[in-house]
Parts: sequence; structure tokens; C-alpha cells
Amino acid sequence: MTTNALLQITLYFFVLLILIKPLGWYMAQVYQGKSCGLNVVLGPIERGLYRVCGIPANQEMGWKQYLTAMLLFNLLGFLAVYVVQRLQAYLPLNPQHFPAVPATLAFNTAVSFSTNTNWQAYAGETTLSYFTQMTALTVQQFLSAATGMSLLIAFIRGLARRETEQLGNFWVDTVRGVLYILLPLSLLLSVFLVSEGVIQNFKAYQTISLVQSSADITKQTIPMGPVASQVAIKALGSNGGGFFNTNAAHPFENPTPLTNFFEMLAILMIPAALCYTFGILVNDKRQGWAVLIAMLVLLLPFVGLAEIAEQQGNPMFTNLGVDQQVQTEAAGGNMEGKETRFGIVNSALWATLTTASSNGSVNAMLDSFTPLGGLVPLWLMHLGEVVFGGVGSGLYGMLIVVMTTVFLAGLMVGRTPEYLGKKIEPYEIKMIAMVVLISPVMILLMTAFAVVTPLGIRSLGNPGAHGLSEILYAFSSMVSNNGSAFAGLNANTPFYNILGGIAMWIGRYWIAIPILAIAGSLAKKKLIPSSSGTLATHTPLFIMLLIGVIILLGAVSFLPVLALGPIAEHLILGGHHGL
Repeated sequence: MTTNALLQITLYFFVLLILIKPLGWYMAQVYQGKSCGLNVVLGPIERGLYRVCGIPANQEMGWKQYLTAMLLFNLLGFLAVYVVQRLQAYLPLNPQHFPAVPATLAFNTAVSFSTNTNWQAYAGETTLSYFTQMTALTVQQFLSAATGMSLLIAFIRGLARRETEQLGNFWVDTVRGVLYILLPLSLLLSVFLVSEGVIQNFKAYQTISLVQSSADITKQTIPMGPVASQVAIKALGSNGGGFFNTNAAHPFENPTPLTNFFEMLAILMIPAALCYTFGILVNDKRQGWAVLIAMLVLLLPFVGLAEIAEQQGNPMFTNLGVDQQVQTEAAGGNMEGKETRFGIVNSALWATLTTASSNGSVNAMLDSFTPLGGLVPLWLMHLGEVVFGGVGSGLYGMLIVVMTTVFLAGLMVGRTPEYLGKKIEPYEIKMIAMVVLISPVMILLMTAFAVVTPLGIRSLGNPGAHGLSEILYAFSSMVSNNGSAFAGLNANTPFYNILGGIAMWIGRYWIAIPILAIAGSLAKKKLIPSSSGTLATHTPLFIMLLIGVIILLGAVSFLPVLALGPIAEHLILGGHHGL
């Protein structure tokens, strides 16, 4: 890894760490209903929303009520997105006169944005009107992100409270998440992005004459639209859904290295700060720092592996003696599919951060990464999206793994496992097992089904090991609610649209349901005083044990299929002489 790469990566994580404490404190104030500095301006709006919507703000919910409200809210969001797409041709703000979105694609997209996956089997600039992009997709990017944060807060309340069935009010938590956290941050980021050249308008697409034209092509159509507002929440809400097909590689979404840096910062900012929020809400900040350290210790080696793999370049070119120095005008490496304004360092860093955080946006073509460079984002998703993960969903996933670690440690010494003064008993273990097993089982089953089905194989752009990687990546992304893709797979077919929609639904809600069930069970328990036999869950030893369990779960579940995909491809290309 070059010195320049180390400096850029160090700067990124330095700025990120500076922001964690103030933002984490702010979000804790918001979810506790305390003064956060914006109450004077936003407080009347919040209360007005409760009155208009008939929300009893002081009435809390048990876990089943909380779950019912969440599922109903998300179902209505899914239906709204689906209907807007199907009626697009008759709705306003459609200067290009796009027709209705086909039924299976509309279904897939509606599931995608209501589950915070933001998987895109379409090209936004040739498929969706401005009205659809704003009222359907961008709105859901706020609401689905706020839903994940609300579920996390309910789970934390289950850990922090005792002898109660109340986990808070879903409607209040969601309103506060949108109004006090996501909207202000998105507004600030949007203004900055516009100042740097990200477009925000309602103009019709512009047709211009080319300076250098050919006999066949003399003009080019330049897409327009309200881009900056969607890009901001795309990054902040762990959404990833881009306005354009090429996502953050498009110069209208991400024009400069400075916008690239701040968009990357926005991707991890909330998931990282929520660790500090967690520490405040359970009245033990050491727990939050321990989880954050575990996430960073896991993430940094993946960043290094991706950078090294891409800077070494294509193994086949290396073995043939091809000089890849020309591609980068710097240290050499694999520049295929990357934007020259970002280069290898920021492309590999972005790919690592977005798959660690369940964001799914891209500023380079992942399908063009080296086999080991592509292995990094794939394996990060296979770790369960707990290395930061999505806003809310990443941290509650990590806390489930923490409980798994506590359970395994308890088995070693013959003690009933405890976490934050709560016993982890058979009911919780059953729910934890469901959360841990759902993703790998669904990813592997759906991948296996696709690779033996003609409808699944027909969409492949590449045969062999890389083709397997494309299908595996697609279902890993959809079940994990990530949204990124290798892009060599034609996923806009009825087969992948329907199966992918089912995968995204399962990945979101079959995990959210046991999460709330665990929260409800923990909230009813008595607090057990710590003793000399209580396992400390904030020490370096526990952090090491936690990291080991996360790696073990990912390795046991996915190492065989990874060996047939990216690892086999690396060896086929002659990469065994590299790394």
C-alpha cells in the first residue's frame, strides 16, 4: 500500500472518529425526548404531526404493538411506491414522458426501497420520472432508515429497562428520527453537494451537439433532475439508491474528490455514532466503545486487503509482464471500471465502506475489481452486515452477535449467560439462532436455486467462477439489504425481480421480528447485580472473542462457496503469485 493511500485512509477515519461523540450524544438526546438544540424550531412541527396523525405521543407500546405498527407502516410504504411507479405515465414532473414501470420491476423496486435495500434493477435516468424519484424513492429512503433506527432504539430499551413490557412508541421514534436527525443532516449535506456541482433542478433533459461527432452520432442527451437531495439521504440513511444508473460514479452525483470524501463520511457517520448513543442509553459508555472498537478492528484489515488487491492490478496482466503503470500514472494497479477523479484508493475504500455499512452505493464498477478486491465487499456482507451495518440494523445485528458470544462464553464455564444484567435464557437463544441463521440459509439456498435454473443462468454475463460470484453477490446483497451489485448480472428479469423481492423481504423482516421479540423478553426481566463470575463485555479479551465469533460465523457459512467463486477465480488468473 502506498504512502498516499495510507494518508487518505488515516484522514478519513480520523475525521469519522471526531464526529462520533457529538453526533452520538445528540441522537441519544433525541430518542430520550430531551433538549437537543433544535427543539425550539422543530418541536412545534413534531407536536403538530402527532395531532394531525392522531398519534398518542405519551402512550408506549409492547413489542407486539411496536412490531405491528412497524409492519403496517412499511406495508403502506411498499404499496405507495408500487402504485406511483405503475401510474407514473399519468403523474406530473415527467418531462421525458416515461411510461409506467413494468409490474415485476415495480414490485422489486417497491420492496427494495421500503426495506432500506435500495437494490436497483433499472437505470434511473431512463426509467423513472422526477415525481417517482422524489415522492416514492427519496421519501422511502428517509422512512426506511428511520424504521431501522427505531427498531434499534426499541432493542436498546429492552436491554436498559427492567420489569416492564413497554419499548417506546414506534410512531414517535420514527418521527424523531426523521425530523431531528435525518432531515437536518440531509439538508446540510445537500447544500454542500450543490455548492460542489451536484445538480438539483426540474429541467427537461438537455440535448447538446458534440464537439467531436461521428457520422452516426452528432448529439448527446444529458439527464437532469433533483439529484442532490436524493444523494444526501442515500449516503446518510445507509440507502445507496442512486439517481443515475452509475450511482456515485456519475459526475452529477459525485463530481469531485471533496464530494466523494463527504459522501463516504456520511455513509459511516450515523452507524458509528449510534455505538456511542447505545452506551449512553444503557448507562455504560464502555459498552458502546467496545462495540465500536470491534467494528473498526474488523473493518480496517478489509480496507487494507481491498487496497492492496486493487493496487497490485490484474494478476493475469502481471504474469504476462504487462506494465500496469500506464493505467494509473502513479503506483500501478487495476484502474478498469474506476473513475480517474477518485483513483484506486477512494474506489476500494468506498466499496469496503458501503458493504460494511449496508449502504450499497458504488463509485466504481465492482464487476471490474480483481477477484480478491471483489471478495472484500462480498465477505463483509457475509459477516452479517454487523461491521457498522445499516443505520440501526447494523448495531442491533452486532448486539445479537454480542449475545451469541456471551452465550458461548457461558457454555465454556458452565454459567447462565448474562448481558448488561439480563439473563440470556432459552427463549432468547432460539430467537438469536433465527437471526443468525436466516441470512446465510437464504443466501445459499437462493444462490443454489439460481445456478441450477435456466432462468437464473440466462442472465449471466460471465461463465465459470466469476459467474457464480455474480449470482452469489446478488443474493448476498438482497438478503443482507445492502443493494450493491457486481453488475455483470442482468437482474431486470421476472425471475430475479420476483425472487429478489422475496429475498429482500425475508432479509429485513424475518430478522426484525425476532429482534423485537428478544427486546420484549429482556425488558420484562429483573436486573441481576454483577458478581465476580459475571463476564465483563467491555474488555479487550471480550472484544477479541467477539471478533473471533463474527469471523467464525462468516467463515463456516460461506467459505466453501467463496472458494468456488472469487478465490477460485484468483487462482485461475494466476493470482497465487500475488499477495
